[in-house]
Amino acid sequence: MELSEEISEPKRSDILQSTSKRVRMIFSVMASPNRIDILRILNSKGPLTYSELKSLAGFKSKKESGKFAYHLRKLLRQSLVALNKSERRYTITNLGKLVLSLARQIEERSIIESGKMYVRTSHESIEEFNSHKIIQSLVREGSLPLELAQKITEEVENRIYKYQTTYLTGSLIREMVNSVLLEHGHEEYRNKLARLGMPVYDVQEMISNLDNVDNGAEGLLFNTGQRVFAEHLLTNILPKDVADSHLSGDLHITNPGIWSMIPDTIFVNVKELIEDGIDLGGKYLDVSRIPVSKQLDEITSSLSIAISLLSKEASQEIVLDGLIQLFAKHSKSLPELEQKLTDAFATASTTSKYNKTSTNISIRLQLGSDTKIVNSIINAYKNYTKITPIPKIGLIIDHDKGKITDVSESLSEIISLGGKVMFAKGQISSYGITNGSTKSAGPLSITLQSVSINLPRLAFESNKDETYFRARLALLMKPALSSMALRKKDISDLTRRGLNPILAKNTQYMQRSSVSLVVNLVGLKEAVFNILGFQDNKEGREILHKVIETAVDVGAKKGKELGDPVAICMTETEGSSRFARLDGEKYGKNSTLNSMENDSYSEGIVIHASEITDYTSKSEPISECNKLLKLLNGGLLVTLEIDKDAKIDEIKKSIEKASEFTSSFKPIKKIAICGECGFKDEPFEDKCPKCKSPYVV
Repeated sequence: MELSEEISEPKRSDILQSTSKRVRMIFSVMASPNRIDILRILNSKGPLTYSELKSLAGFKSKKESGKFAYHLRKLLRQSLVALNKSERRYTITNLGKLVLSLARQIEERSIIESGKMYVRTSHESIEEFNSHKIIQSLVREGSLPLELAQKITEEVENRIYKYQTTYLTGSLIREMVNSVLLEHGHEEYRNKLARLGMPVYDVQEMISNLDNVDNGAEGLLFNTGQRVFAEHLLTNILPKDVADSHLSGDLHITNPGIWSMIPDTIFVNVKELIEDGIDLGGKYLDVSRIPVSKQLDEITSSLSIAISLLSKEASQEIVLDGLIQLFAKHSKSLPELEQKLTDAFATASTTSKYNKTSTNISIRLQLGSDTKIVNSIINAYKNYTKITPIPKIGLIIDHDKGKITDVSESLSEIISLGGKVMFAKGQISSYGITNGSTKSAGPLSITLQSVSINLPRLAFESNKDETYFRARLALLMKPALSSMALRKKDISDLTRRGLNPILAKNTQYMQRSSVSLVVNLVGLKEAVFNILGFQDNKEGREILHKVIETAVDVGAKKGKELGDPVAICMTETEGSSRFARLDGEKYGKNSTLNSMENDSYSEGIVIHASEITDYTSKSEPISECNKLLKLLNGGLLVTLEIDKDAKIDEIKKSIEKASEFTSSFKPIKKIAICGECGFKDEPFEDKCPKCKSPYVV
């Protein structure tokens, strides 16, 4: 027994010795950063060939080949790396993974033990935690007094050490700082230091719900960026009372993500723009420079470029004037002109868009001028409408000095194809907005119109007192207009600094004369007739007119004070359905929605084409429409609703009849379009006749 013990004892010590030797060898392998790097590369990117591994590990020159072979041999000997002989590829073994994990744990524990912490910054770097950077940030970004900044930083630092977080992130530190600021009652400083962005869940939802994105990756990026800038507008730029009014639904700001960057509507003489050569200076260096254009090819190429670039500098609409004069010299080759224009429109239809709805491009044609060119532009537009499911380009027919009957048949065909046509006298956009520029400041003038006022909300809160209702309207308009003047200043400043190159070159940085501020009134009928309780008769309509007159007067006075022309309009806005939804939630659906045809408040005036044949110029809907057109100095959108089954001849008659009664109207005919393949060549109801999809838009 003693003999056997003597024999077994040295065996155990031999095993211990060999084990400790292996461990020592593995630790010696870990001592080299090169070898740890090779393990990390194989762990994340393996299996790899010898040359791939050598290149990724940074041993690129021939001189370093021996050094690389030495390190790899060490790893192979300790079984941390294995070679698959059939594939000639190296892989990390389970033991190698264990060593790598151990190395990471030792690194992290040593950081904690040493008292050092590292921060993953928002500038894509890792650096040692330094509390002085928090103080600097508080003073620089939040304008905190130095003493307060030091006090807040001390408390944040204590919390960081208490949590013993190995790797901090910039956003985590900012969250802690903001939390401490709120606890100490410094909400204003906290708002300046808030991180703008989106929760992980919202980002994931955006990627999951791609049905709402039809603008490719650009659409996702625009959407994300605008959410950040919208938050910035509401928390840091707008006065608190105006931001609260928007959030609560007293008023609505359209496109808040780009509100302070680009205007809503631009009226531009494209002839002047193109004939002078589009001067972009040092911006858009990857866009072709087309000098002063003379040939038809050059002009249509310039037109496509102008439309594409201008649509980046407005959120709602570009109204292009001067097209007839631009092509006046080319009336001898009309078929070529039509083809080139169709191509120019098709090319321009690929322009990027900030929202689900594109920036409208409207071509203003003055009847009574060059008839051949007018007809060629209309024919080119018809061809474009045929090949485009939902056109972003539209026509504005100015019939002040010409006869609609000359073009009504072609335009009726266009409307039946889903084309966009507006009839007007003078400079009016397809939303019914009047060009309010008092002087011509170069070829461009600008309208800022994306603030809408919720009149039913004001009526609900006025205890059926019409005088109090108008007083509340005046009170709400004043801060809203001050914000719009501030917006004009911001856009002007960013334009001057190069954000909007075409605007910058052609408006002398937006002088006063070329910019007008327009406030949109939403739900006027619901407010006066349904909520304030007036009858839809002569007396009730007088109250309705008084409301508009009040808004126009307040706008004029505030405009003089601000030094900017202010006008009042009634047009369509995404805010009308938002207002109806919020008011339905607040006051109960029956309070307002039972009196509405749709789930949104009234916007402008609607005339039904089926009824227009029975009207005269003295008929009440027509006289009321013309009265509002006179009262509203910013414009009125008059929609001529055409039955979905109406034939071209019926559309023609209703257009001609409407033009006798009112100066401005927009025919709308609902067209079924397949959301799967874009088919719209013939009317259909439930499913697409081409691809059988039930997804109809």
